[in-house]
Amino acid sequence: MTNVLISGASIGGPALAHWLRRHGFGVTVVERARGLRPGGQAVDVRGPALQVVERMGLGEQLRSFSTNMRGMTMLDAEGNELFSSTTHTLSGGDLSSPDVELLRDDLARLLFDATDGVEYLFDDTITSIDGTRVTFEKAAPRDFDVVVGADGLHSNVRRLAFGPESEFISHLGTNLAVFTAPNWLQLDHWQTFQQGDVVGGGIMSARSNAECRVYMGFYGEVSFDHRDVEAQRRLVAEKFAGAGWEWQTALKHMWEAPDFHFDAMAQIRMDTWSRGNVVLLGDAGYCGSPLSGQGTSMALVGAYVLAGELRDHDPATAFQRYEEILRPYVTANQDMALRNQERGGAPGEEFTELVNSLQLPTY
Repeated sequence: MTNVLISGASIGGPALAHWLRRHGFGVTVVERARGLRPGGQAVDVRGPALQVVERMGLGEQLRSFSTNMRGMTMLDAEGNELFSSTTHTLSGGDLSSPDVELLRDDLARLLFDATDGVEYLFDDTITSIDGTRVTFEKAAPRDFDVVVGADGLHSNVRRLAFGPESEFISHLGTNLAVFTAPNWLQLDHWQTFQQGDVVGGGIMSARSNAECRVYMGFYGEVSFDHRDVEAQRRLVAEKFAGAGWEWQTALKHMWEAPDFHFDAMAQIRMDTWSRGNVVLLGDAGYCGSPLSGQGTSMALVGAYVLAGELRDHDPATAFQRYEEILRPYVTANQDMALRNQERGGAPGEEFTELVNSLQLPTY
């Protein structure tokens, strides 16, 4: 039996684990956190990614977690309404489309529950990769035929196998904090966003209006430790000090939020996604940033293709074919994120064509 080690238990990792188990592989997932990570923004499953989820047999469950947004309101820097819409939202796009928007942690739990027979090593991380030999911070060293980095923008596997993050990351000049708070605005399947000159963000109801997810963003490249959560909270509080609208109430909830997450919007672009028996998946190898609205879909599609190619080919050939199939789709999505950044808005008319540009193989 071919044994695969996957680093990362968010979206791409469990999705890949599901498909590999279905194809008869032995699968271990290592995750630095002590369990599934809570929180995160609303994510979208679109185009070929919807086909992947349907092929997993999870389409109905996926739709049951939909945020079911009814619309949105956009405010200016002073809190005055610029417009309201019941046809689209900033987070999810066209409300009439078949796309499914749901909370990141709901999707992570759905995928985790679909990985019967997969071994999980929580509260641990990889410390070295030497051919098939892998050492861990806590677990005993083991051998794996394939090692997959599905561990996000700040991938540990990428660092170990390819080099420092600075060689591959491109910052897009925006930073974003996301956390859960009480629905103090009494939003009813609605989201309100504010455009500011320096800071801005939005609030959207979640989980049948029982809570909300808060987005707090600011412009400019800043230096921070991506593992020092309290320092990140202080940074956000500093940037939003004196900000109007509902931001001071949001800051009070930020200090109490157990699922606070903060990072810079950035992209990862690499000449190759594999080296030896190591291969990268999702944000670890081809992060598009939230500006693309496609990170989750790229991870789901990537997991499906990578597993299928590993089923049909030796790892070296599988990695090559995985990249040949996905590279045009990934590059187009990353380029779209840059266009969205330039015009400061959501995807334009080319979006539908883009997300449907990849014809999924059948494995």
